[in-house]
Amino acid sequence: MSNKHVVAVCGKGGVGKTAYTSMLTRVLADRNDGRLLVVDADPALGLNFALAKKNEKTIGSVREAILKAAEQGNKNEMKALANKVDYLVAQALDEGDRYSFLAMGRMNAIGCFCSVNDLLKEALSQVTGVFDTILVDGEAGLEQINRQVVENIDTLILVTDSSRRGMMTVKQIKGLMDDGLVPQCRSVGVVFNCTQTDVAPLEKFAKDIGVHVLGFVPYDKTVEQFDLEGRSLFDLPSENPALLAVARTYDEALKA
Repeated sequence: MSNKHVVAVCGKGGVGKTAYTSMLTRVLADRNDGRLLVVDADPALGLNFALAKKNEKTIGSVREAILKAAEQGNKNEMKALANKVDYLVAQALDEGDRYSFLAMGRMNAIGCFCSVNDLLKEALSQVTGVFDTILVDGEAGLEQINRQVVENIDTLILVTDSSRRGMMTVKQIKGLMDDGLVPQCRSVGVVFNCTQTDVAPLEKFAKDIGVHVLGFVPYDKTVEQFDLEGRSLFDLPSENPALLAVARTYDEALKA
C-alpha cells in the first residue's frame, strides 16, 4: 500500500468538481502510470454521467441487497451471503481498457449495520488493493470518503469556482483539517475552476486561509458544450485548454 497514490477531489456542489475529476481521469489515463481506479463517492453519481458510464450497480445497491437478505434469511443463508460479498463488489466494478470505475452510490438507505459495513469495507479493500492510483470524486467533506473507500488519502484537491459559497466550503474543509477532525494528507491544495476574471483576489483568499494554490482552470466553451450534449469529458481534444490546465494543477500537487 505504501506505493499507492490516492487522490481525493472535494468541493461544494456546482463548482465543477466532477468536471475537474473527469478531466483528471483523462490526464491520468493518458500518462499510463499503472492501473487506475476512478471512484464516484458522491451519492449524486455525477461522475457516472460525466464519464458517460452506463453501469447501474453501485456499492450502495450491493449493501441494500445484503441487508434485505439479512432481514429475511437465517444464519446459514447469511453465512453463504458473506462468502458472496467479494463477488458482488467485483461485479460493481466496471473494468475498462484505460481505467476502471466504481460507483459508491447511496449507503444509508436502510440504516446502519456494522457487520455488513465491515464485510463491504474488507471487500472494497481487496478490490482497490490491486490498483496503483485511486482517484476519488467525493462530497464536500472527507469523512464519507474515509469511511467508505480508502483510509489513506495522500493528495487532496479542493475545487472551487469564484463564488463565495464555494470558497467558504474550501475554508471550512481547511478548518476541519487544522482542528484534526479529518485525516491529514501529504499534499493539499486548491484549484480555482471556470476562471474568467482577475485571479488576484482568488490568490489572496487562498493565502489568507493558508491553502496552496495548485492552479486555475479557465472557463471553456467546449467543456460546456460536451456537458450539454451528454458527451464524456474523457473524450475532450488533447489540446483543450481546460484539460491542459487540469494537467498542470495535478503536476503542482505532485510537487508537495
